[in-house]
Amino acid sequence: MEDIIDIMKGVGAIITDSHIVYTSGKHGSAYVNKDVLYPHTDLTSKVCRMFAEKYKDEDIDIVVAPALGGIVLSQWVAHHLSAIKGKEILGVYAEKDTDKNLILTRGYDKLVKGKNILVVEDITNTGGSTKKVIDTVKSAGGNVVAACVMVNRKPKEVNSEMMGVPFSALGIFEAGTYEEADCPLCKANVPINTDVGHGRKYLENKS
Repeated sequence: MEDIIDIMKGVGAIITDSHIVYTSGKHGSAYVNKDVLYPHTDLTSKVCRMFAEKYKDEDIDIVVAPALGGIVLSQWVAHHLSAIKGKEILGVYAEKDTDKNLILTRGYDKLVKGKNILVVEDITNTGGSTKKVIDTVKSAGGNVVAACVMVNRKPKEVNSEMMGVPFSALGIFEAGTYEEADCPLCKANVPINTDVGHGRKYLENKS
């Protein structure tokens, strides 16, 4: 089976030797830009089939992911799982409310109640959004069978223990992160990347 990291590198989704500001506010030198993958529908389908193959022996009714990028994943993974298992498996998503919590709307909370759920996500840096989806599904009465991400950036911290459910990743891509005050890239005056991550917003807030 093709390696997820090779696929991501092939479409230019893995950026190294840069100065990135992450969603968490921390800084680092590498970034996995999953948005570069999604326009390539054949590759996206292939990646989501990797998820489906991984969980083909689990009893799953619904695939849930966080919006926005996760919408693509939930649909494709559910599609491939349905084909493999010969039954309809639904794909839904959680979206942010005004407080930036991930909630199930559009009647999806009623769909997940009493069902076996696979949570999928693209990239985990802190694992926060994945954990929020898991907690939201549990609150709605769903049974989270497992959670899986395309790429886990922090395997030591982001794991099954943290998530409270069996957790894994299709691939691992570790890179150091720093608090702004300790960032060696800042100290070396390396320009912040404003094309990906939160660099642009970070600089706007600084000005």
